[in-house]
Amino acid sequence: MSLTDLLVPTWRQMLGTLARWLDKAEGQPPAGGADALLAARLAPDMFPLATQVRFACVQVWEGVHRLQRQDLPASVAALLDEGRAGGEAPGALADARARIAETLALLDGLAPGALDADPAAPIAHALPNGMIFDLTPEQYARDWALPQFYFHLMAAYSILRAQGVPLGKADYVAHMFGYLRPGTAPG
Repeated sequence: MSLTDLLVPTWRQMLGTLARWLDKAEGQPPAGGADALLAARLAPDMFPLATQVRFACVQVWEGVHRLQRQDLPASVAALLDEGRAGGEAPGALADARARIAETLALLDGLAPGALDADPAAPIAHALPNGMIFDLTPEQYARDWALPQFYFHLMAAYSILRAQGVPLGKADYVAHMFGYLRPGTAPG
């Protein structure tokens, strides 16, 4: 399986899932209103929901550009800054949905095989603290891009649950119902 065939559908389905969680939060808002959820945190030293949504999107943008050996566009730095400021300026659910839509549009614009880099060409992944990881494209996708994406996705899910949004396992794996064999769902 190619990296494009693995990453793009995974990112698409889970960003769509994240958008549906936000829709559910807005449709059944907890006390304080749906937009107030964006400032909610699981722990005082963790980023709020607003940041988790933005950082999930950042992982996609970074993955797409790193795997294509492209410099990150200025919009990624702006998204990171917006995410880091999420505690002070969480924005509205419409802002979070807009970031998801922009990220889905990025994925929609990719050519077939766009992320299938030379498997032997290393990716130097530098962190702001000065650490640099040297990874193959496969290692980058498997060991960094997907785990980081799912970390922020699950933090968002957990924050929403902790704030009383009625999410369950079926909301997390809603994409699986497309594979359900007819007649096998419990009554």
